[in-house]
Amino acid sequence: MTWHVLGAGSLGSLWATRLARAGLPVRLILRNSARLAAYHQAGGLTLVEPQQTSLYPLSAESLDAHTPIQRLLVACKAYDAEEAVARLAPRLNPGAELILLQNGLGSQDAVAARVPRARCILASSTEGAFRNEDFSVTFAGQGSTWLGDPLPASPPLWLEQLTAAGIPHQWTDEINTKLWRKLALNCAINPLTVLHNCRNGGLSQQADEVAALCMELGELLRSCGHNSAANELHAEVRRVIEATAANYSSMYQDVAAGRRTEISYLLDYACNAAFRQQQPVPHLQALQQRLRTHLSARGLPTT
Repeated sequence: MTWHVLGAGSLGSLWATRLARAGLPVRLILRNSARLAAYHQAGGLTLVEPQQTSLYPLSAESLDAHTPIQRLLVACKAYDAEEAVARLAPRLNPGAELILLQNGLGSQDAVAARVPRARCILASSTEGAFRNEDFSVTFAGQGSTWLGDPLPASPPLWLEQLTAAGIPHQWTDEINTKLWRKLALNCAINPLTVLHNCRNGGLSQQADEVAALCMELGELLRSCGHNSAANELHAEVRRVIEATAANYSSMYQDVAAGRRTEISYLLDYACNAAFRQQQPVPHLQALQQRLRTHLSARGLPTT
């Protein structure tokens, strides 16, 4: 069965190239004819790894194509996911499966509401990748991907294909808790790398600021009923900063490239949840305002 991959960003390209390398049929879906033409001009997707660089001339189509879709990896940005999936909805077969690989929280529910007859599997990844240029992705750090269905359901059989493709993964019955944990990690790291103009490792010089955010985020997780996601949050944030010291966060990369960030699905989502829970988060709110000011000064959207 064909893996349709919506979005040729870092993680979408990383998954697509490894699935193709394992001999699985992969088809990219790009946003418009201009992007499709640029892809064909590039000759395919390039995967840069420590020991080799490989070109994968995968088949591709635009959002307006008509081929049916049974399995769709949604790897575009969180703010594009709902509209893109809505455009693809008429092409989805009965019982189609969507794997949602977005940062933060909020977009998953919006996508699921658009395709009520499809199965939406949520994903949270710690793999590191970045784009040097269009249609070229560099594998920057080994990680893993948690996958799960927010509804009671058995794991899909295609998980075996991820194993064959060398995509580290684990199935969980608590995917929402995993997503909240990843949200907290992102909120504690990504905005600070933008504001301090540094790689992840540079945050070792901002230990007090990181600690204050982790304390608030841990309390927020507990107030939202995700106690296990709050356990040793600060320790894990420190480990991530150390393990990915040479990497630039995804939000840093977006700002550096003049792209819209996913602040609405990270800081804004966390602050809104805190408001609903009547949970004080002064450090988180101050960070939210500082980031908005920073983005506005660079002419970038603040939501």
